Amino acid sequence: MKKRIVCLMLAVMMMGTQVATVSASREEELREEQAWTSAQLDATYSQIDQLYAAKEQLQNEIAALDANLVNVMVSIQTLEGDISNKEADIKQTQSDLQKAQNAKDKQYEAMKQRIQYLYEKGGNDAWFQMMVNAENLSELLTKAEYTQKMYDYDRQSLEKYANTIDQVTQLGNKYQQEKAELEGMKQEYEAESVNLQAAIDERRAVSADCDNEIAYAQQMANEYAALIEQQQAEIERLEAERIAAEEEARRQAELAAAEEAARQEAEAEDETVYDEEGNEVDAEDALENGETLYDEEGNEIDPDSVTDEEESDGDVEYDEYGNVIDSDNTVDPEEYQSSGSGSGSSVVDFATQFVGNPYVWGGTSLTDGADCSGFVQSIYSNFGYSIPRTATTQYAFGRKIAVEEAQAGDLLFYSYYGEIEHVALYTGEGTIVHASTEETGIIETPMDYGGYPSHAVRIIE
Repeated sequence: MKKRIVCLMLAVMMMGTQVATVSASREEELREEQAWTSAQLDATYSQIDQLYAAKEQLQNEIAALDANLVNVMVSIQTLEGDISNKEADIKQTQSDLQKAQNAKDKQYEAMKQRIQYLYEKGGNDAWFQMMVNAENLSELLTKAEYTQKMYDYDRQSLEKYANTIDQVTQLGNKYQQEKAELEGMKQEYEAESVNLQAAIDERRAVSADCDNEIAYAQQMANEYAALIEQQQAEIERLEAERIAAEEEARRQAELAAAEEAARQEAEAEDETVYDEEGNEVDAEDALENGETLYDEEGNEIDPDSVTDEEESDGDVEYDEYGNVIDSDNTVDPEEYQSSGSGSGSSVVDFATQFVGNPYVWGGTSLTDGADCSGFVQSIYSNFGYSIPRTATTQYAFGRKIAVEEAQAGDLLFYSYYGEIEHVALYTGEGTIVHASTEETGIIETPMDYGGYPSHAVRIIE
């Protein structure tokens, strides 16, 4: 009979597993899509970093070109000042030249007038007449000396003015040459400023392109990030559905197995069996004596159909999680210890170190594997608390509180179809630590993992 029940459980679980398999397949597809999206997001972030680096380099180049342009503009302004000064110098030399030329002309006119006066007064004899008319030798010498000085003065003045004109002319030519050189330098600097400005404009245009590319890449990154969140939400939903389907399959399998066991037991109780001679006999006594049993039609009977081999298990039944079932869901307080040491937070800290260890149906080992209630029982046992084995009896054992009042170390219970079927340890941070499934093992998840908890109890006061 036990073999038949096991087969029935497997058949029912396989039917539930088909739904879970479809969900798992879509979940795997989503994980692959999420991995691709994450890769695209990483590549986009890398592209953004490269664009920012390129923009920074462009900004540095623009700053250097701006500095050079400022220096060139200062040089142009300096040259414009030098050119203005040269123009002033040239203007001054022209004025000086004009003055010297006027003085020379004036001196020359004066000398011509004196020569004309002497000529009009006697021509070549004017000097002779002037000397003859001298009253004495002293006057004669004085006139002669005066006349010579006049000649010398005129000659020296003319030479001086001629030299001055020559010097001023040379200086003016020098200033003109220097001005031309300054203007040539100014033109070179102006050409350089044009080139620098063109280079600055070109890099600013490239920098603007970088800004546009950065904005587009950032938009794509935001879209990838949003898509990842959507994919993650869908994965979590499918995961929750899959877990719920698996748990429901286990529950249905256990229910079906229990119904089948009850049916077979009833049939066994109602069925009349016979020995090989056709006499009605007690089935258990006959089997103990090694007799072969027959039904009323003379067909040999399978011993499993009339005996309950599960008696070897001490009449212990298990729920879909492998938890031992208390048939009447009652708890004898004298069997358990309701006090121990430690705080809720210390219980949580102790429990989280076993995250990643396996889930084992019916297990209570924190390292080798445990189911949901076995995990909770073993955690609290470490702190001196003796609590019941099953989720339903654990709920009956603790002090009931509202789920909203739950603190670190409290137990949260999850109900499906009105029955408590799962228990988890609340961390106090909106998450739970629990032995979930064979696929996930002992994990830490949000408290609404697979549905919102229906009940809560407190063990540590």
